Amino acid sequence: MGQVKAAKTRQIKSLQKVPQPDSKSALLVTDIQNDFCPGGALGVPGGDAIIPLVNEYIRFFHRQGFPLIASRDWHPPNHCSFKEQNGIWPVHCVQGSWGGQFHPKLVMAPGVIILSKATDPKREAYSAFEGTPLDERLRNLGTETLFVTGLATDYCVRNTVLDACKLGYRVVVL
Repeated sequence: MGQVKAAKTRQIKSLQKVPQPDSKSALLVTDIQNDFCPGGALGVPGGDAIIPLVNEYIRFFHRQGFPLIASRDWHPPNHCSFKEQNGIWPVHCVQGSWGGQFHPKLVMAPGVIILSKATDPKREAYSAFEGTPLDERLRNLGTETLFVTGLATDYCVRNTVLDACKLGYRVVVL
């Protein structure tokens, strides 16, 4: 019994170390697009279930005046990642398509910075830092802590978080 209580105490203490958003924080909403939600070309089962909570984070950051950034997969129709181009993925998140649009229930706050990735037809980009000015924008904003949420955690969120860590940001995955 004492070991269980000690483990729970350690868990609670570690939770207390989670950074709270402040003026040196930014929220990055990663790829919450129709093609990554149920019914989309690469739909994450239940992926749309995170949207109400993500909207709460967006409202909180907006009310505090903290930076909000949304990344999107924004492929040209002939993107190298598509099976038709000898890639591994079905056609998804094509520029201007329904699948490439942000999910309709995602509430974008005024002033959100939208960054498009994977726009080069010859280059894949899972991370929101690849081929975008994200790092430069965050540094210009004085960002030290990056709160990251979105879809899909096994590719785009994961690669974005790893790049953010390599670039020296403190990262909190929501």
